[in-house]
Amino acid sequence: MDHEGKELCWFESLESIPEPERQMVQDELASREFMPVIEKIASVSSYATPSIWQITTDRGETRLRLKGEEDIRRIAGNALLISDTNGVQFLVRDISKLDKHSRKLLDRFL
Repeated sequence: MDHEGKELCWFESLESIPEPERQMVQDELASREFMPVIEKIASVSSYATPSIWQITTDRGETRLRLKGEEDIRRIAGNALLISDTNGVQFLVRDISKLDKHSRKLLDRFL
């Protein structure tokens, strides 16, 4: 799409794109679709916001800074979307599948 939102090109599938360009498209899509899945919440710095969360994701251990409770949004079913102050969105696929300690910490913010 161009800067005005007009579609410039359409491909039915990635396989129809020659290899060097296909890799470039896949790399760009991967960077735009970066959404780590939270598997465990180890600790939070404070039950008031802003707070720093030590978490384990499907991509490793990291920390996020939660600006406010409004940055935790419920989506389909038991899933949550948590946005940190850097604009990274973290996904909790199912609250009920988190360990007891993680659920207890998360409940303080819901």
